[in-house]
Amino acid sequence: MNLDKQLKFNIQEETEQYLAGIRLVHRLAFHADGEAEVVDRLRENCPVFISLVAKIGEKVLGHVLFTPARLIKNQGWSIEGLGLGPLAVLPEYQKLGIGTGLCVEGLTRAALAGYPFVVVIGDSAYYPRFGFKKASTFGIRCAYEDVPDEAFMIKILKPKRMTDVEGVVYYRQEFDSVS
Repeated sequence: MNLDKQLKFNIQEETEQYLAGIRLVHRLAFHADGEAEVVDRLRENCPVFISLVAKIGEKVLGHVLFTPARLIKNQGWSIEGLGLGPLAVLPEYQKLGIGTGLCVEGLTRAALAGYPFVVVIGDSAYYPRFGFKKASTFGIRCAYEDVPDEAFMIKILKPKRMTDVEGVVYYRQEFDSVS
């Protein structure tokens, strides 16, 4: 599909009318149902989340979800932030700024809501453009031991709340089943 690089799309919070489109985006982007099923379970079980869709008209082109992630500090206490993901864009609309738009809008909303950090498990060549840094730089590890060090990143939104933050980040249990 030959699309203009200046594609005009809107970003908004998910509503019930877009749920089937969101599911389709994840299935096509990941070539499997795992992420779509995780999104559905998170929607059902997670009381607080940021879920955004990118669309043209009523067609969903992309989706991003931010859900609670808990940093258990080495000192034994914890701080609540967000985990970014999954992020998905229809294959024929990738590399047109949709993922970037979704990330920027979601991170803006996370900062405005007062979250001190956002973590992501993802492409170390993609997420640094949004200010993500390797989490291990801050002494922060992912609870999932099989995640490569360079793939686990953090964006600190409230630096004053993120001093002495060495510890382990735990995602919601719904992510445990992603294959």
